[in-house]
Amino acid sequence: MPRSTDPLVVGGVIGEVLDPFTSSISLRVVYNNTSQVINCCELRPSQIASQPRVEVGGHDLRTFYTLIMVDPDSPSPGDPHQREYLHWLVTNIPATTGANFGEEIVSYESPRPTAGIHRIVFVLFRQLGGRQTLHAPGWRQNFHTRDFAEVYNLGSPVAATYFNCQRDARSTARNSRR
Repeated sequence: MPRSTDPLVVGGVIGEVLDPFTSSISLRVVYNNTSQVINCCELRPSQIASQPRVEVGGHDLRTFYTLIMVDPDSPSPGDPHQREYLHWLVTNIPATTGANFGEEIVSYESPRPTAGIHRIVFVLFRQLGGRQTLHAPGWRQNFHTRDFAEVYNLGSPVAATYFNCQRDARSTARNSRR
């Protein structure tokens, strides 16, 4: 059997966070108007301190989406006992718009890895029932994207992307001098 070249499979996002799915909607994530998230790219904590601009595709303005941002490697890839850490949750995003048109259920929290390389995953679900009321989980750690999608009948993802993030080298050097 040939090995997959899908970056979501190679990066372990499919398998660890998501089941296999077929992408059917465009999802564009851009930090600071300069750093676009492309599967497997690396962004530093200093680049992702502010909430990104997220653009969602689609055609039917009566269709709504849910965006989930998680870190499956928290607190460290060697010991991810907080897997998946929820960094952001936005619902009721109308097609052809962006996350800023949706309802922020869990506010954006910038990833700040302390050890190792973390995968930061954005997952987009089409809300099968149109506009929905989704509730925030009681905590950010140990969030389960699959379980959340099942509880709210979101079905399979329609798009996903991820980037790698590790502690800024400058902050490491600065802290070691103190």
